[in-house]
Amino acid sequence: MSGTAEAVRFKPGDRVRVRAAWPPGHVRTPWYIRGQAGVVERLCGLYGNPEQLAYGLSGEPRQPLYRVRFAQHAVWPGYGGAPADTVDIEIYQHWLEPAGDGEC
Repeated sequence: MSGTAEAVRFKPGDRVRVRAAWPPGHVRTPWYIRGQAGVVERLCGLYGNPEQLAYGLSGEPRQPLYRVRFAQHAVWPGYGGAPADTVDIEIYQHWLEPAGDGEC
């Protein structure tokens, strides 16, 4: 890799929504989290785009990878656990967009 990278768009505490797009191909975002809103817990680093790397491409520009926290009750309708239960998922920036206030 030549070292090109996308600029970091989000910081811990930012509210984000996972794109609901369903493109064909080798996708690295869980289907059940698409369209869901969460909060950025941390930036994990910059990595080659795994969707491109899966096809033998360069993976450039490198993509920021975030750990995003989601409320379990928002992800799973009828969730019977504690209201404060969460699930953390690592998601690349190109799958995230800003979410409005109060959407998480």
